[in-house]
Amino acid sequence: MFPRPIIDPLISTIAPGFRAVSLFVDAHGVATMPLDPAVLADACRVVQEGVPTWAEAHLSSWSDVYAGFGAKPNRTPCSAQALRKRVLKDGALPTINPVVDLYNAVSLRFAVPVGGENIDAYVGAPRLTVADGTEQFDTIANGAPAIEYPAPGEVVWRDDVGVTCRRWNWRQGTRTRLDSFTGRMWFVLETLHTMPIDGLNEAATALEAGLRTLIPGCLITLDTIATAKPFRKSFPFLQCRTEAGRTEAQ
Repeated sequence: MFPRPIIDPLISTIAPGFRAVSLFVDAHGVATMPLDPAVLADACRVVQEGVPTWAEAHLSSWSDVYAGFGAKPNRTPCSAQALRKRVLKDGALPTINPVVDLYNAVSLRFAVPVGGENIDAYVGAPRLTVADGTEQFDTIANGAPAIEYPAPGEVVWRDDVGVTCRRWNWRQGTRTRLDSFTGRMWFVLETLHTMPIDGLNEAATALEAGLRTLIPGCLITLDTIATAKPFRKSFPFLQCRTEAGRTEAQ
């Protein structure tokens, strides 16, 4: 069983159009295959070609949301914006590991923030909420482990222990990061109203297909999460799915 992510009702006042897709992956006893280098290279090429058409509007919306809760988007942009800036400047991204390269490629191709976490390191369910400033955030500073604290009012992902990702999706912590790909993983794709629903549909499909290629035999549970009403009627394909070829309607 996977813990379903929880969205604080306050998020609906900060980003009324927020919606996301959540994928839980069980890769116990399954080997990871190499990632075709063309996957990341093609995504970088797409960015340089100005695709997708909604990229500018969607990332601009994220900047507005960041500014709304006190962050400085030019200094600490959302994860998708940070990746695109690197590609537009350098023409490519360095490889990290197959799973991270895969979800970075999806983020670039669809201009959508994508995060990947070690769900086995979580204590309780992932929660998107507003920080009060006392929550601990495990990170690295000057090459050594360090503890930081979010600003009061900052939007964060957290669990029962502390913050797992600061400034919504800007920077992940060290405690729950993906260092191993043989256990259980959690991925989340996050969008605002300026990204078409079909775009989120395609991005989730691409990530799921990529994970099944990268980790043959893994079990995937896919679902939608949102701030207010469920979005399942808008995502007819996004039903809770487990093994390939098997679908369980919610």
